[in-house]
Parts: sequence; C-alpha cells; structure tokens
Amino acid sequence: MNYLIISILLGIIILIMAGIAIYHKESLVAIIATGVVGLFASVLYLLLAAPDVAMTEAAIGSGLSTIIFFYVLNKIRSDKTKDGSLKTKDGRQKTEV
Repeated sequence: MNYLIISILLGIIILIMAGIAIYHKESLVAIIATGVVGLFASVLYLLLAAPDVAMTEAAIGSGLSTIIFFYVLNKIRSDKTKDGSLKTKDGRQKTEV
C-alpha cells in the first residue's frame, strides 16, 4: 500500500513539473523542471523494480539532457546582441532582409 501511495504522489509531481516545463515563460525554470521530471521518473522506475531503466533515466533524462539544455541556452544568450538580434559566427550583427 505504501508503494502505491508513493507512486501516485510521484506521478502527480511528475505531471505538475511537466506542466511547469511546458507552460512557464522562463527557459531556465523550464529546463530545471524537465530535469526534475527525469529525476522523479527514475525514482518511479526504481519503485517499479526496473533498476536498469531507472539508472538510464537518471543519467540521460535528468543528467545529460539537462546539461545539454543549459549549454544550448547559454550559447543562445551569448549570441544575442543588446538589441536582441543575433550575431553571425564572425561576430558581425545579422541583419534581416
């Protein structure tokens, strides 16, 4: 019975965090929410007696993908100029045609 209650609570937390990841306007909060979804999903897989899936979800779902999201977000923010337009690879400002 305790596993059922914990599984239901984890499922509710996963759904709430997934909603935050989808609908939040701040990219940083959405990335953290996706990492939390992966982390709680790995705990849920562990409770369902699937330790191999839990380890994979923890490593890939909440670990690697979150790091990649942060890296891409940092690259996007560093490529923008002060007026919001993007820079080219050689540092010049990109103009729209």
